[in-house]
Amino acid sequence: MSLSGGPLASDTAMVLAAGLGKRMRPLTASQPKPLVRVAGKALIDHALDRLDDAGIARAVVNVHYLADALEAHVLERGSPKVTISDERDLLLETGGGLVRAQGNLPDPFFCLNADNIWLDGPKNAFADLSARWDPDAMDAVLLLVPHVRAANFSGPGDFYMDAGGLLSRRRTGRIAPFIYTGIQLVSHRLLREAPEGPFSTNILWNRAIEEGRLFGISFTGQWFEVGTPQAIAPTEAALSGV
Repeated sequence: MSLSGGPLASDTAMVLAAGLGKRMRPLTASQPKPLVRVAGKALIDHALDRLDDAGIARAVVNVHYLADALEAHVLERGSPKVTISDERDLLLETGGGLVRAQGNLPDPFFCLNADNIWLDGPKNAFADLSARWDPDAMDAVLLLVPHVRAANFSGPGDFYMDAGGLLSRRRTGRIAPFIYTGIQLVSHRLLREAPEGPFSTNILWNRAIEEGRLFGISFTGQWFEVGTPQAIAPTEAALSGV
């Protein structure tokens, strides 16, 4: 049960933390991006604290770049209980990382990026995703945010969403109204017949779009893009006013 907004569809989340953090250089020259501190706290602890607040008991964290430091940091936590998915031998990208960790993940499971910072709306993000979840109709449901709620973001957006929540891709040369926050609720069905080795989750999403099984919801809170060192100060300023 979520502490703020209804029952949860899963008690486990995959936290994608294995990336190289190239956009965050030079801060990632000697530390993995999830350990970069924002508002006095490592980025991954912002994400893990939100999982804990929502009542999600388990987190599977994948590691690759400077893996020893990241693994030692997250295993110090008492909750959520952390399991490591080891990608030291080969960085598997987002899709390959999910496939590697699948044996440790229930069906369905939440998935989020390790560098996510957000402020919830009336309900927490995981309760909102759970309330929309329909395993018979969906392979995944993505948490999306309109441009007005996406701090530090300047891109053209990612998805269109119809009145029923069905998603389609942004068309070339156009602006799409919704941005993917890095948070989703995923069925094992999305991972079926996946490619071997490294690949992007976009491959699986594209198949789900073709089958009419990729859905989204519009987030009612505030989301912060923290992809570069320049985004840290405005994010900290916004958080200090909360």
